[in-house]
Amino acid sequence: MKKSFLSLLTILLVFASAAPSCASVREDEGQVRWKARWISSGATREKPNTWLNFRKTVDLPSLPTSVKAKIGADSKYWLWINGRLVVFEGGLKRGPNPNDTYYDEVELAPYLVRGKNTIAVLLWYFGRPSFAHNDSGKAGLIFDCQTSDFDILSDDTWKCEANAAYGTCPPPMPNMRLAESNILYDGRKKNEAWHTPGYDDSYMPQAVENGPAGSQPWNKLVKRPIPLWRIGELRDYESCIRSGDSLICKLPYNGHFTPYIRLKTSSAGDTVQIMTDNYLVYNGGDNYLRCAYITREGLQEYENKGWFNGHKMYYILPEGAEVEAVKFRETGYDTDFTGTFECSDPLYNKFWGKALRTLYVTMRDTYMDCPDRERSQWTGDAVNESGEAFYVLSESAALLTRKWLHDLAGWQKPDGVIYAPVPSSNWDKELPGQVMASLGYYGLWNYYLYTGDKQTLEDLYPAVQRYIALWKKGDKGTMQLREGGWNWGDWGTDIDIVPLQNCWYYMMIKGMYNTALTLNKKEDAKKYADEMAALKQAFNSHFWTGTEYRDPQYKNATDDRIHALAVVSGLADKDKYEAIRRVLLTEEHASPYMEKYVFEALVQMGYGAEGLARHNRRFARMVEDDRFTTLFEGWGIGAEGFGGGSVNHAWSGGGLTIAAQYICGIRPLEAAYRTVGILPHPAGLSHAKASTLTPVGKVESSFERSANVFTLNVRMPLEAQGVIGAPKEGVREVKIDGSTVWKDGRPVKNKAAKFCKTQPSDLHLAFDVKGGDHKLIAVQ
Repeated sequence: MKKSFLSLLTILLVFASAAPSCASVREDEGQVRWKARWISSGATREKPNTWLNFRKTVDLPSLPTSVKAKIGADSKYWLWINGRLVVFEGGLKRGPNPNDTYYDEVELAPYLVRGKNTIAVLLWYFGRPSFAHNDSGKAGLIFDCQTSDFDILSDDTWKCEANAAYGTCPPPMPNMRLAESNILYDGRKKNEAWHTPGYDDSYMPQAVENGPAGSQPWNKLVKRPIPLWRIGELRDYESCIRSGDSLICKLPYNGHFTPYIRLKTSSAGDTVQIMTDNYLVYNGGDNYLRCAYITREGLQEYENKGWFNGHKMYYILPEGAEVEAVKFRETGYDTDFTGTFECSDPLYNKFWGKALRTLYVTMRDTYMDCPDRERSQWTGDAVNESGEAFYVLSESAALLTRKWLHDLAGWQKPDGVIYAPVPSSNWDKELPGQVMASLGYYGLWNYYLYTGDKQTLEDLYPAVQRYIALWKKGDKGTMQLREGGWNWGDWGTDIDIVPLQNCWYYMMIKGMYNTALTLNKKEDAKKYADEMAALKQAFNSHFWTGTEYRDPQYKNATDDRIHALAVVSGLADKDKYEAIRRVLLTEEHASPYMEKYVFEALVQMGYGAEGLARHNRRFARMVEDDRFTTLFEGWGIGAEGFGGGSVNHAWSGGGLTIAAQYICGIRPLEAAYRTVGILPHPAGLSHAKASTLTPVGKVESSFERSANVFTLNVRMPLEAQGVIGAPKEGVREVKIDGSTVWKDGRPVKNKAAKFCKTQPSDLHLAFDVKGGDHKLIAVQ
């Protein structure tokens, strides 16, 4: 595990260092020059939801052990070689910046033979401006495979035709945030052999060249920075029930699924409608995605290539259709579930499981807010998602976090504004709070803290500086309100926006202070430290009333969000904790997105049991709703949600991070876990255990707590360095591995562990240990 994670970091650093000194991920330097040409169809008008077939037969004189192809597509592609499927849904939604396009690198050697080989590509051109994809205005494919013995290059010798079976469903159309269209497939026009060897393609017109790599509208080609999707086999549904004209099939959980049907009909031209429960029922009043299949006579089968998500798949069948089989294929981001957590609270355990499922279903081309209504990378959502991913997913998830951060900088406007969601071709509005969260302590800095990827700090540093320069200070020394394109503070009610923005600004500066120190920019670090000190003084002078934080111009109920952020940022000192505690236990206005910070603040202040109780109380209804394996956007769905809401929003899962980072105490005390911290906050639980994959290997923490004894068992790699500790309140003696290390208020000299000179937590007694297994017992 350690070796694979370090390999990932090596890839990250090599990839980043190969790029020019600019913030966006971009074309690889030092690579073989592209020879291929962009190609498309000359007979097909560029329109949304265009599907094209490409073919090329090549005669290969030899077979090297490795044959890599670089494939760029606008927008998605499926690749066959000699009739064997090589790539199921290749390509990434455009773009790394407003101009450029991604390409995939694919190993072809296992599929090639000496002599004649047939290469076939099905291309899906979205052609729809959206919140998640930058529409170029033109369908295109580029295929560049160069070896010492032969080249396979896209050019006008390739064949290309429109795939006649594909069309677009009649209205209603998907809402304007989505790049994908509703797919209509006409089985009467299906050509089952077009991608196979031996198929007579002499009738197919030649492809039309649209220029070399780097030409408009696709511009520079940027290597895909995340893995190709994980593709499953066709599987049976958990159950299927016939209700009237519908077959209702239960999926095992919410995920990314392509539906399949095999049926027999006695007549042609009937229609099978296919959709999930998210489309039919839980759609928040918006139009999601569906598909339809037009039958031909006889036995036939169809798998929709665009993915849906939901908990049930509906097949609405024509009269007389005999269904022989319905199945689904799961696809998704290529990462493993590596983190675990279990505790004495059943509700919190269930929350953790739903949060993990919700996180995974909102990962694909980007971090998504939801996989149904938008599929958009709202950057505040990505802050919570990325934090969760470090604790529960394997190392490849860090690549999506890196991509998100580079996306933000790659789309920065010339005037310095950073906005989201990006990529996008029909949205360019700044959300100041979400952007600051992303560029600050919980976004960019948190990524570095967990990965050690210093190159990304260097890449993004200038972009963050340009954005910070846009902010203005008022005459009270606090930051003036920045409206941005959408002055959004949160869903929920009673948002005291001015101090809320000041909290996010402080954390952005805090992240840049840490970054400047890491990059040895000493003058910048001093400037940020001075700014933090001045803002902290002004914030507390202007907004603290003696019992709560409040903008003097704000007249509504006290905003719990501000108090949470004031604690986790460090703006609030300990003398305010008791007053803040009272606010957080009486005011409940935060949405599920901000509730993570409330929970974290209560734990940090030493009120973990009350924090868990509030979290459970607020999330109980959605967690206990067994219709869903995912968490909602708001506290309810439909009329009880925010604008209808979605039933799968990863911003709601921030409490998953608290489970490992605070309750079981696993955290990096130095970047990339150069020092492993295990400092549990029991939060009123009698026991809990967690494990997580880190850059130094797997780390495990488990504790049991009785009236007078706290027992902690830890496991970390032998070569690791660690700091472990116990909650210090009332403790009179601490033993580690059988040796007393603390007694009656002072450390005891021993060989097992050394008392930390600089305690990493005010709530713990912490000790330096070497890697391996350790048992700590604290007695009150």
